[in-house]
Amino acid sequence: MTEPTPPPGPRPPFDAVLCDVDNVIRHFDPAGLEALERAAGLAEGTTMKVAFAPEVDLPVLLGLATEQEWVESIAEGLTGLVPEATAWELGTALLESPFHADETVVSLLRRARTRVPLVLVTNATLGLEADLDSLGLTDLADHVVSSARVGLAKPDPRILELAAVRAGARPERCLFVDDTEENVTAATALGMHGVHFRRAPDLERALEPLFA
Repeated sequence: MTEPTPPPGPRPPFDAVLCDVDNVIRHFDPAGLEALERAAGLAEGTTMKVAFAPEVDLPVLLGLATEQEWVESIAEGLTGLVPEATAWELGTALLESPFHADETVVSLLRRARTRVPLVLVTNATLGLEADLDSLGLTDLADHVVSSARVGLAKPDPRILELAAVRAGARPERCLFVDDTEENVTAATALGMHGVHFRRAPDLERALEPLFA
């Protein structure tokens, strides 16, 4: 006699995970850049402040400028603070900052992907794919929605909606993970389950319903 099939367990609160890359999966080491800033008499963080001003970084994030053009814009923004050669050195050091993957986060996401689709949705340059390859993460997700490839950048809700479509899930059935509160707010406005990421345990707690 065939044993009856046990009833399915409770449905998890989401059908897909949408996850940011930088400062969640990938982390940069600013030590080299900061050393150059100190040597140039600049406060640490000055280069990043210039580089990530909307008028400087939005073109490269939308795929309208190359990474080298971004460095040029950074150097222009540092004009008057340091000599031109130093400005270029600082911009290049930011672009070439070493990075590593958080293996705890990667492990959690790989495990989550065995349960539901995983889509990376990130504001990134055209170099993202090469960077993921260098980290050995080209197979981490089902899809990658990069701002530079789709011409949309978070917190624009359209890039979040596109990520949900790629995941094959309704927005209200998506878990969205990001280190920037503004992006989380945009996601929750669409009905997504938003997680403001600070440390790996934030992600682990959010994924608990999948692993129960």
